[in-house]
Amino acid sequence: MTIHDTKLSRRTILQGTAALMVAFYLPKPGKAQAAAAADGAPFAPNAFVRVAKDNTVTVLAKHIEMGQGPYTGLTTIVAEELDADWSQMRAEGAPADNKLYNNLAFGPIQGTGGSTAIANSYDQLRKAGATARVMLVQAASGEWKVPAGEITVARGVVRHAKSGRQATFGQLAEAAAKLPVPQNVTLKKPEDFTLIGKEGVIKRLDIPSKTNGTAQFTIDIHEPNMLTVVVAHPPRFGGKAAKVDDGEARKIAGVVDIKTLPSGIAVYATSMWPAIKAREALKIEWDDTSAEKRGTAQLLADYRAMAAKPGAIAGKSGDANAALAKAGQVIEAEYVFPYLAHAPMEPLDAYLMWDGQQAHARYGCQFQTVDQGTIAGILGLKPEQVKIDMLLAGGSFGRRAQANAQLVAELAQAAKAIGPGKPIKLMWTREDDIQGGYYRPMFLHRLRGAVADGKIVAWSNTVVGQSFIAGSAFAAMIKDGVDPTMVEGSRELLYDIADFQCDVHTADVGIPTLWWRSVGHTHTGYAVETFVDELLQAAGQDPVAGRLAMMEKNKRAAGALRAVAELAKWSGPDVGNGRARGVAVVESFGSFVAQIAEVSAGDGDGPRVHKVWCAVDCGVAVNPDIIRAQMEGGIGYGLGHVLFAEVPIDQGRPVPKNFDTYRSLRINEMPEVEVTIVKSSEKPSGVGEPGVPPIGPAVANALARLGQKRPRELPFVRAAV
Repeated sequence: MTIHDTKLSRRTILQGTAALMVAFYLPKPGKAQAAAAADGAPFAPNAFVRVAKDNTVTVLAKHIEMGQGPYTGLTTIVAEELDADWSQMRAEGAPADNKLYNNLAFGPIQGTGGSTAIANSYDQLRKAGATARVMLVQAASGEWKVPAGEITVARGVVRHAKSGRQATFGQLAEAAAKLPVPQNVTLKKPEDFTLIGKEGVIKRLDIPSKTNGTAQFTIDIHEPNMLTVVVAHPPRFGGKAAKVDDGEARKIAGVVDIKTLPSGIAVYATSMWPAIKAREALKIEWDDTSAEKRGTAQLLADYRAMAAKPGAIAGKSGDANAALAKAGQVIEAEYVFPYLAHAPMEPLDAYLMWDGQQAHARYGCQFQTVDQGTIAGILGLKPEQVKIDMLLAGGSFGRRAQANAQLVAELAQAAKAIGPGKPIKLMWTREDDIQGGYYRPMFLHRLRGAVADGKIVAWSNTVVGQSFIAGSAFAAMIKDGVDPTMVEGSRELLYDIADFQCDVHTADVGIPTLWWRSVGHTHTGYAVETFVDELLQAAGQDPVAGRLAMMEKNKRAAGALRAVAELAKWSGPDVGNGRARGVAVVESFGSFVAQIAEVSAGDGDGPRVHKVWCAVDCGVAVNPDIIRAQMEGGIGYGLGHVLFAEVPIDQGRPVPKNFDTYRSLRINEMPEVEVTIVKSSEKPSGVGEPGVPPIGPAVANALARLGQKRPRELPFVRAAV
């Protein structure tokens, strides 16, 4: 039995086992709960912490584990306040229930995103762990007839020194389950932490199963009579099937049915291979009347025309236009950022069983509340009639956020089309995923800056691109024509510049877009940090000292910059031997990351990045090893994309199909990375995304110090279209 056993429900696992379950924000137990506890059933049906008789402690994680480490991080928080031994800790995905498991950063929505997993759960899970500890101590106090104040807990053992008695959590679970839940508990002082922030103490919970092959992903699901579904999507976004000849496809052994869905033509088969072969055999005439037909070149021309006019004001101080008009030295720059695919290692996939009365979905679900509502709406159910099991996912980078419900809508429509009682597994191939849209939008920045007396005195930035959230469940965030995620990092700067303005144009393009790892900072971080570096160079300022001189109001950003400069032993951008160093610092998701990249010109396939130094201030460092891993992974992900990645559009059709044409960073191209974590007493903030934005501008700024141009149209190495 494992926590991912698809044949076992939480109720089944707990049958016959007395357990203590604790949740923060639970109501006071009533008579029914007391009776249940007396019968040895779980203390409460909804919980964050479960202490079983076998002495295991399971944390129900409301955030999906897709490689970024929340199962380990969230469990560490509970274990710290519980004073548990790490060897007894377990984690599993919480069920879809936004009343208990909502993301406190998003409101009444359960979901993972915005690097909020640890940040929004820190206080919540500390209280949950502390509550469980108090109840275990109270149970021991009652059984041993000793004052609770004389009892200590350490490494999962409850002790009373005077009497010499001790017990494990499992031995006390049944008694603790019968107690009322305390409403107020005392949390540890940070100086008493034994797990949080400690080096080499915590081992990741998800690694053993992922390395020995027992981890369960969606692709591993095989149920009796299950059908595999693949969908033929239109080659242009917005296209529809006008005529379908499926005669040859239906002749392929294993094909069960073929149906027309709103998103395309679905093939149902007994396994993946006949489904794919049948899809290839379909003869489809597509109606592109309503499809987007512009290509990258036309879109860029349209964007430039928009950028020539004032947009909606996103941020302003002073009068940038007036200051620029009278400035003696004005520098202008245009930056172009392409569409980017998320390209997680596991393409989109999901399982659904619908019996006409209720639905049970199992997949790497990133936004449970949105998906629950989407499935319910299509199948004519109430959201509470849709059960979602949150499985492990092989990466996301925003792809599984599904603010536009692309995957689950197609899943539910496929189930509805073939009728109830037929379990289906919807599978997307790599080509489906890379050509399937919901990209990081294409953006254009038009920047103007003024330099006088060795200082940057004025700054204007016009941003043009598609909204990340228009038409999604989060569209209400758009205010006065400004999608804040489009301009985060450019509507406000880390630097003190008196005359400043940022305005934005939202383009209407029929190519679907979605959040991408670090969202708006993916383009604003690059534009801002390369342009400020160019202005500082024109002003004769050192890249580090010049930035620090403008950071009087941003102490934490300055602290991160000083830390990385110390780590890299910064003495200026020029290091000799054909190499130079570039600097960038970006605040995103409440964390401050500064990076220095040492770069050479390379030998024809783009620059060579030899080493990256990184400093991160993310508040209290819950798991230092995971923070370092996230910085390293973010640097590799970001570097590969700024160097090579793009999704060119040719007459409305995405060009790349797989990793041979959507270029990623290769292992021999990964630089050495050294990370320092800035000590902080601030509450934890995100680490899953903030490592990405600074790497591109750091490399570009190093190239400029080598006498090359800062790349203003990404990627650095352009593919032929």
